[in-house]
Amino acid sequence: MDLWKSFELLFFFHVVICSPGPLVDVVVDRYDIPKVCPREVQTEDFIRYHFNGTFYEDGKKFDSSHDRGKAFISQVGLGRLITGMDRGLQGMCVNERRRITIPPHLAYGSIGTGGIIPPDAVLVYDVLLLDIWSSEDKVQIRTLSKPAGCRRTAAAADYVRYHYNGTLLSGEAFDSSYSKNSTYDTYLGQGDLIKGLDEGLLGMCVGERRIIIIPPFLAYGEKGHGTMIPPQATLVFEVLLVDVFNPKDDLIVEVKEVPTVCTRRTVAGDYIRYHYNGTFQDGTPFDSSYQRNSTYNTYVGMGYVIRGMDKALQGLCMGEKRRITIPPHMAYGEDGVGDLIPGSAVLVFDIHVIDFHNPKDAVEIKVTHKPQECNLTSEADDLLQYRYNCSLMDGTLLYSSDQFDSPSVTTLGANKVILGLEEGLEGMCVGEKREVVIPPHWAHGENGAGVVPRSAVLLFELELVELQKGVPEGYMFVWLGDTPDPLFDAMDLNQDKEVPLEEFSSFIRLQVKEGKGRLRPGVDAESIIKDMFDHQDQNRDGKIVENELNVKVEEDSKEMRRDEL
Repeated sequence: MDLWKSFELLFFFHVVICSPGPLVDVVVDRYDIPKVCPREVQTEDFIRYHFNGTFYEDGKKFDSSHDRGKAFISQVGLGRLITGMDRGLQGMCVNERRRITIPPHLAYGSIGTGGIIPPDAVLVYDVLLLDIWSSEDKVQIRTLSKPAGCRRTAAAADYVRYHYNGTLLSGEAFDSSYSKNSTYDTYLGQGDLIKGLDEGLLGMCVGERRIIIIPPFLAYGEKGHGTMIPPQATLVFEVLLVDVFNPKDDLIVEVKEVPTVCTRRTVAGDYIRYHYNGTFQDGTPFDSSYQRNSTYNTYVGMGYVIRGMDKALQGLCMGEKRRITIPPHMAYGEDGVGDLIPGSAVLVFDIHVIDFHNPKDAVEIKVTHKPQECNLTSEADDLLQYRYNCSLMDGTLLYSSDQFDSPSVTTLGANKVILGLEEGLEGMCVGEKREVVIPPHWAHGENGAGVVPRSAVLLFELELVELQKGVPEGYMFVWLGDTPDPLFDAMDLNQDKEVPLEEFSSFIRLQVKEGKGRLRPGVDAESIIKDMFDHQDQNRDGKIVENELNVKVEEDSKEMRRDEL
């Protein structure tokens, strides 16, 4: 019989007109009928019910299942009950209450029984029907809701996690996983569940809700279970499937988005930074790097993350997005993680690769534009003016010289910028443009700096605006050829045997103009020349004479070519 077919409830009243004659048939008073009656008692059905039995004549009670604390179980219409009860129970609904009045000839007749029921007694039974089933019954399944997408259904040998509310057919609750705040976890088809539930869970999708009605012989049968499930009880489970997997499952990887250009993919030993949202199969979130506003950073293939993630992080491009489904035996197993991840949970990660690198990576330089004439290139000690954009590999702009009024300035080799940028600026022509990828060990390392995240790979877009050839660290002036010999005579422009500051300054500027010498770029020339003059003016009388210069030459020996003069 279809338990879900709607029935129109009819109230049947047997109207008895008092007359001098005896009661000739069963009288049924249906004084409490449930609003919904999916099934009525028929011949050969098994039923479980409570009753109070009284005599019609004086109302005295002769029997009661309530008093015994145990419902009565029997089969209807096959003579296992007195004839009047067999008739009076027909058409009854679960949770219906009836008063059945039975004349003697349909009860215990003119003999009575056992000294309890006297001869010719009219009996009255107040009955509450608790359960109906038939030997032909099967597991009844009603789907309450089902997700739009169902990639996989539960099958024999799968491991499932589900929530449930368990009630008897009368609606009386006997158990609930929700009250324990924990799913019920088990294998299907291995005999770990009652047969009806093993069958009723098959074919379910994660997120699906079902009502499963199980007849007693596919549940706990004649023995019942504990104090809450009586013998021969039909069980009703409202089930929500939370998780399903098979011990033989491997990773499931869905590529959601791949960049147009992918020149390199992750391999074991790489260090990766990625964002993720972590959920269970039913969509319940358990963790997110986005909420912390910080990527998850780790080495690939070296055991620093769960085995499934370690495997899934290989073969990725920068900027790629993937959904990774990891079975529990490749995640946190039967133990889970505290209150965060239940035991035997399948984990779903939606990841977005921000960047990755290898600790052995060098700086990558790509020339995007080079002028036709490139005779002078940058090298150590040169003073450079350059424009730049500094971004993360996902395109997030961190810094830009456009934020300032003028290009950035640095001296190559002076350790004023990160090492990777030093290398990226070396060998450039004025007007040249480059893209420079700098791994973190050439940039800001594991700690990051300012808005630069920890262990971030940086992308610099560079343009060299101006190049001034420099002098070595520690020097203010260098000769670009041989030093004039004799040096003092060359300095003494008016040949008066003494060189004041003005004359000294004119001499130095002349050397720079003629390309014979070079002042340190980026520093005020007058200040440099004054410092050089003071260094030579031993007696501080405001002029340099030949013997002062000779003494200085002897002190500096071979360093004269690269000293302050």
